[in-house]
Amino acid sequence: MSEDLYRTVTDFARDTPPWVHVFAEIGTDAGLLLFGVLFVAAWWRVRPADGRAVALAALAPVATAFGYVVSETLKSLVDEERPCRAVVGAVASIAECPPYGDWSFPSNHSAIAGASAMALALAWRRIAWLTMPLAVVMASSRVFVGVHYPHDVAAGLVVGALAVVLFVRLLTGPTQRLVETMRMSRSGAARWLAGPGPGIEPAAALPRQRGRRAAPRRAAGRRRVS
Repeated sequence: MSEDLYRTVTDFARDTPPWVHVFAEIGTDAGLLLFGVLFVAAWWRVRPADGRAVALAALAPVATAFGYVVSETLKSLVDEERPCRAVVGAVASIAECPPYGDWSFPSNHSAIAGASAMALALAWRRIAWLTMPLAVVMASSRVFVGVHYPHDVAAGLVVGALAVVLFVRLLTGPTQRLVETMRMSRSGAARWLAGPGPGIEPAAALPRQRGRRAAPRRAAGRRRVS
């Protein structure tokens, strides 16, 4: 079934205009670059927030790297040949077929995309509408250009996302404590990386409120003397 779907997708891909081929080839790497920008943006926006929010943003790229390691480990165990060499009767792939020994299952690109999307969704829920579809498009492009089976990219997305959920679940607490320690550090660099944390505006406003209450009492005292 996966081979039949692979043939269908690659046959369709071959009939698309050349500019679509170029877009599909560079699209995955461009998407990974966009995820990198979003990692930085997610960290920057939560610097004034509590320690847990900063911990989730800081863990996002590290958890993504963990997802890649898990995918690469599985790839070395499965040793599945690339469809661009293995599928009989398929058209030539748009992208160059990777060399022998660069196995197919699961797709590392898809694992990184799935891990990035999940990590960002955990750190910045409002952009899940962007990261999740982007990961699916990036993963699908690997079938479109002919270097992966559909089940490779589906497995990559799932492996990457699950690895991130496990990683974040285990390390959010310790990372939050590290962030809070860095915020009290004497090192300016550590405090800058951890962010200022939530403000204390109500306490700052308290002296002004006391000052305003004292004025009527003084005025009352002057009236009694006269």
